[in-house]
Amino acid sequence: MSPDKSGAPELAVELRQLAEELATAAGAVALSGRRSVPRGAQPSHGTKSSATDPVTEFDRAAEELIVRALRARRPDDAIVGEEGTADDGTSGIAWHIDPIDGTANFLYDQPAWCTSIAAVDEQGSISGAVYAPVTDELFSAARGHGATLNGETIRASDVAALDVALVGTGFSYLRDRRGAQAERLTVLLPEFRDIRRLGSAALDLCYVACARLDAYFEEHLNSWDVAAGLLIATEAGARASDFDGRDVREGAVIVAAPAVHDLLRDALRDATR
Repeated sequence: MSPDKSGAPELAVELRQLAEELATAAGAVALSGRRSVPRGAQPSHGTKSSATDPVTEFDRAAEELIVRALRARRPDDAIVGEEGTADDGTSGIAWHIDPIDGTANFLYDQPAWCTSIAAVDEQGSISGAVYAPVTDELFSAARGHGATLNGETIRASDVAALDVALVGTGFSYLRDRRGAQAERLTVLLPEFRDIRRLGSAALDLCYVACARLDAYFEEHLNSWDVAAGLLIATEAGARASDFDGRDVREGAVIVAAPAVHDLLRDALRDATR
């Protein structure tokens, strides 16, 4: 276990527990909402960045639950939510919330969606939790305290070559970006064991953390997509960077088993020339 870097290990653990509690509660609300819709039907929904980027009433209900609890229990913290919450704070802690990451999966009643919550300070994520309601799996981490899945310690894989690596990725909802990503994938795919596209960035990151994936890359992400999962993956021993090898905040992300991180970064660079 790496030493705590926050200067406040008790705070990291406290915020991890709160993130776990709220992610589980909000995920349960979302799952209950999905189960209230007849099998084979879709919940009523609107769209966000494009006609294929959905949002439902259950996204908003889950975010409202989290925000209400945070305002009551951590009133001085900032809150940044995917569904529009933008509260300023004075404590130096900001909560980045994705109430349903993988809304398209949620819409079609596929299991790969989750609730993602992270507490962030000036150094990055200090604590985070990702809860997958359909499988009842809770991933979490606190800076310097390792990562767990349902309370048990998890570690990234030790794969050392790209040609035997199972690699996750995701695609933009914007047509031009998707076309460019598809072209790049025709170059990359022969270099890997295979590709997986789950449709939830937070779960992809957690799957690297528990060695269900050896690596993951994606771009055009927001802070709420990665704040919790990135901490969970790195606390599990994975290496993380943007596509140029620099620190990640949001945007472009590579997270991989340590031995293949640089290999994947170089392959991405070659595929985009």
